[in-house]
Amino acid sequence: MQIELEQLTQLAEIHKKLSTGYHICEQDFALWQELDLHETAYSALFSALGHQLKRDSRGYFHFDVDDATVNMGKISRLFALTTYSLVEFFADQGQDPLRALFDVEISHEILASILQQQYHLFEQLEVYSATDLKREVMNRMLRYGFAKAQGEHFKLLPPIYRYLDALMAVDQLSDVSNDAANAQEQADV
Repeated sequence: MQIELEQLTQLAEIHKKLSTGYHICEQDFALWQELDLHETAYSALFSALGHQLKRDSRGYFHFDVDDATVNMGKISRLFALTTYSLVEFFADQGQDPLRALFDVEISHEILASILQQQYHLFEQLEVYSATDLKREVMNRMLRYGFAKAQGEHFKLLPPIYRYLDALMAVDQLSDVSNDAANAQEQADV
């Protein structure tokens, strides 16, 4: 495939963002439009550079990378725990959690509530206050394209689906394990 580099007008900015773990979504209008228009060329170029460009049908691009480093592992665990806690929080409030994740602005009060509800888990990841949660999680979510700032609040963006998908996979594994345990109990009776 012949790649016309002069047509890839946002190459430097797109590569810089993606290589730092950022997720480009439709809110990043110019970069999104550029990737959408020239996806094949960007994918081929990045592949030649050792990166795999992934496009999620729910509206974002990212590099498929191995989260093997200890530091990134902790960040991913914090993102997953926060996402799980928000789902639980919204469900407890009688809201549709999936809709609320994307519609509700995440305030300091919501952060304080989820921290209180899941303190024992956040404590294991060295998050002890809503201020820590904002600094350690929400500000990183901004940096990686999982959220955007709305004044003092945060709005989650489509890349958060990566964590929702992981939570659903864990839930399905749990269901399979429970079914197997129930079947074993029935066989033992």
